Amino acid sequence: MQNQPYILAIDAGTQSIRALIFDLRGNLVECVRVPIEAYTSPQPGWAEQDPAYFWQALCEACQQLWQQTDIPKEAIAGLALTTQRSTLVNVDKEGQPLRPAIVWLDQRRTEGLKPVGGLWGLAFKAAGMTETVAYLQAEAEANWIRTHQPEIWAQTHKYLFLSGYLTFRLTGRFVDSVGCQVGYMPFDYKALTWAKPWDWKWQAVPMEPDVLPDLVPPTERLGSVTAAAAADTGLPEGLPIIAAAADKACEVIGAGSLEPHIGCLSYGTTATINTTNTKYVEVIPLIPPYPAAAPGRYSLEIQIYRGYWMVSWFKQQFGHPEQRRANQQGVTAEDLFDELVTQVPPGSMGLMLQPYWSPGLKVPGPEAKGAIIGFGDVHTRAHLYRALLEGLAYALREGKERIERRSHIPITELRVSGGGSQSDAAMQLTADIFDLPAARPHIYETSGLGAAIDAAVGLGLHPDFDTAVREMTRAGEVFTPNPATREVYDGLYHRVYKQMYRRLKALYEEIREITGYPEKVGQSRR
Repeated sequence: MQNQPYILAIDAGTQSIRALIFDLRGNLVECVRVPIEAYTSPQPGWAEQDPAYFWQALCEACQQLWQQTDIPKEAIAGLALTTQRSTLVNVDKEGQPLRPAIVWLDQRRTEGLKPVGGLWGLAFKAAGMTETVAYLQAEAEANWIRTHQPEIWAQTHKYLFLSGYLTFRLTGRFVDSVGCQVGYMPFDYKALTWAKPWDWKWQAVPMEPDVLPDLVPPTERLGSVTAAAAADTGLPEGLPIIAAAADKACEVIGAGSLEPHIGCLSYGTTATINTTNTKYVEVIPLIPPYPAAAPGRYSLEIQIYRGYWMVSWFKQQFGHPEQRRANQQGVTAEDLFDELVTQVPPGSMGLMLQPYWSPGLKVPGPEAKGAIIGFGDVHTRAHLYRALLEGLAYALREGKERIERRSHIPITELRVSGGGSQSDAAMQLTADIFDLPAARPHIYETSGLGAAIDAAVGLGLHPDFDTAVREMTRAGEVFTPNPATREVYDGLYHRVYKQMYRRLKALYEEIREITGYPEKVGQSRR
């Protein structure tokens, strides 16, 4: 066993940093999880964290791993890193952070920015995309730092995603993977490189090109573990580090969704549906597909922001009985929520939830709000919980159909990962609502596995990506649609759910006009 090569994957997520050892069959051999505080909030809506805190947790995870495993370090063939998306770090020439990292959950915005002008501005106006572009400008972290902390921006030698910062700490090089470039940056998502000089993104998010790191595609070498990093982590000095991708992209590949007919649902803080495609397809106009973990491919994604965050919301607001029982039984409250689902018939007796808890760019629009309709005196918190899960599945089914229309490729299989995939009830209603078999991957740690697949290909341990995915991923438990239940869901989806947003949109706009929430770009907060 110890003569075969192994791969170390490090997964720096929002809630924890994990060090994971995989074999070449995709089996998880060792795992250490170090919980982290997702962020601090010095002001309402802000989400920041000390970049060194992420590094310290990474070092702790690696050190604990060596203490608990019997696998010798020399059996580790290489390392791949995957991280949370869209967390930004400003560093000086020595790689020292100049300010706290702005975490992806941050809600600050920058008002009063100069709009994109010239021919680009006219084109966006003609296409009705002016507010969308202004929204992107207002959301860009670089614009906030440049506007409110110009002295920090002036000192910034490199502007990095968390992946780039941790790669620097490991290799001493300012380099990052193409697969990690997801955020408000002047990145050309079609060409999978930094944007050309004439691209409108340099107007929207102004910066000098040399402030950005060098990029390499997934499966190529980022560098090697330095002596300093080896001392901090216990990693072997000189261990090759192979480019992977952001955690969501790695999750898609780790779930086995390499072909465009396999949809990957992620039931996480942000619920998503993704497919992997060799063609560049904008599922929503002007919103690009993200780089996939497979080199030269794209991840077509529809997001439901704060998707399974709503399970946490439900637990805090209505789940006190389950929390008490969970404490007594030594389990999590979420483990007991399946009992609530089974108390209620499919369709929640007409209680319908649309999970637009946070506004979107285009789908839904920036005026959107969540909605729950169909209340009657028979409804209980169990109905509400089931309606919540059903609403998320309806929204992701709508995303599936949008992807199919734009890509012209039917989705015929589903893989479901993320925390919500551990619920049998959520898996079954997903199969019923989509009318497709829904499979859990064979392991929970799909982001780490996706990174390990990149490393296996990059190190030549598998000859190509198709082979690596075939050898290292497989379906676990499969949930098949129930014909009777499917009929109920199909009727509610087509005749009710798909009508809700269109019919409520005018009311959402009136609410926005009267209350100022969600605010329009260019208007100051009240």
